[in-house]
Amino acid sequence: MNLTNYHAHSYYCDGKESLESYVTEAVAQGFISYGFSSHSPAPFECVWFMKKEKIAQYLTEIADLKIKYEQKIQLYASLEIDFVPNQISPQDDFIKSLNLDYTIGSIHFVDAFADGKYWEIDSTQAVFVHGLQEIFNGQIAQAGKRYFELTRQMLAEAPPTIIGHLDKFKMHNTNLALFSEQETWYKKEVLQTLEMIADLGVIVEVNTRGIYKKATFEPYPSFWILEQMQKMNIPITVNSDAHHPREISMGFEETFKNLQKIGFKKTKILMDSVWIDQKIENL
Repeated sequence: MNLTNYHAHSYYCDGKESLESYVTEAVAQGFISYGFSSHSPAPFECVWFMKKEKIAQYLTEIADLKIKYEQKIQLYASLEIDFVPNQISPQDDFIKSLNLDYTIGSIHFVDAFADGKYWEIDSTQAVFVHGLQEIFNGQIAQAGKRYFELTRQMLAEAPPTIIGHLDKFKMHNTNLALFSEQETWYKKEVLQTLEMIADLGVIVEVNTRGIYKKATFEPYPSFWILEQMQKMNIPITVNSDAHHPREISMGFEETFKNLQKIGFKKTKILMDSVWIDQKIENL
């Protein structure tokens, strides 16, 4: 099976190393298609956003690499774009003006503290607990419902090409055990979101980062969600959310095996600028 990855961060945002270092590693591993997706700039401060003044350089460098490596690998330009109401979305005029090859839409922020600072749900455990207490009075179900409500709002108002780490809200649940994914409220929110995704035909990434960083025991999304997605014929693509060249295929082997067990037969890959199906096989 041909290797691909469309979710990766470099030194333009919170990743490590140059764009070309990812390309040379991808070529060495036999990738046929690879996409860069640095965190998009936004109109509020965050240490891991790309600076807006770096966008032109970022896109130019990718364009140059496309030409340099065109005989070895197909390369694509993207951004991982947050959805924060009235602040940023995958369909902003600025984003559209960049003519990206595809977009990844993700939820990293859920509402804000009293001082206006947005609550970053995938920051440290301490930040997560602080936001949960200060914004939602410790009510995990209310916070979770808001997370998925924002996901559905993004889908309704500004659908991206790919949904990034659909259930990232669970990130700290491994250590903090704040809720069970089998609770009625959680399953209801997930299934309602999946129904909307299925109607729109948006691709959902199977993100392996939680596994290889030992933050979760399952990918994003969890196996039970993937089982529902398979039944609903929701398209998937497997990404590593790499922040270093060595991470570009981490977690792939076990993830593809698990997808086969669930019943998935194919994933979406980007070839000649078109999303096509690729048969899932053992690596």
